[in-house]
Amino acid sequence: MAKLISKTYGEALYELAIEENKVDSFAEEITVLRGILADSRELDNLMNHPKIAKEEKLQVMKHVFEGRLDAQLLGFLSLIITKDRYGEVDNIFRYFLDRVKELKGIGVAHVASAEPLKEAQKQQIVEKLLETTGYRQMEMHYTVDAGLIGGIVIRIGDRVVDSSIRTKLEELQKSLMKIQLA
Repeated sequence: MAKLISKTYGEALYELAIEENKVDSFAEEITVLRGILADSRELDNLMNHPKIAKEEKLQVMKHVFEGRLDAQLLGFLSLIITKDRYGEVDNIFRYFLDRVKELKGIGVAHVASAEPLKEAQKQQIVEKLLETTGYRQMEMHYTVDAGLIGGIVIRIGDRVVDSSIRTKLEELQKSLMKIQLA
């Protein structure tokens, strides 16, 4: 259900940005806004508190962001609050930013390796991903997972390329378990 909410509202925001020719400005403001909302625990608690009236929440948002945020974005935030969807605001904004990256041909890749990768290795991965995916640019996120033993795991959206030694050993174990001893 939460995924449907973020997709519905995120897509509406995306269409508004396209329609108003404000994709870049919305993306910039939303990126900053996400940081502000993530850093402000008090604001988050207030906005998610069930006993505080929507009108008060709307007044707080208006007081904090009016004149600092595009009027249409502020209106969108007000709609989210009015519809009791504030708890999904980060997911909605994440969906919007993902759609903007898609529009601009930017792929987001998550790469896990057993040891930290050298710059030359990272560059090779980026070049190979650009060559094979059709994206014009890559946003890379690297993590180290010693449990992989060796190799790498690359995730782009719902696609995964797993060349880790851990996975190869698990596959070998499964195939050995299938062999019946005579």
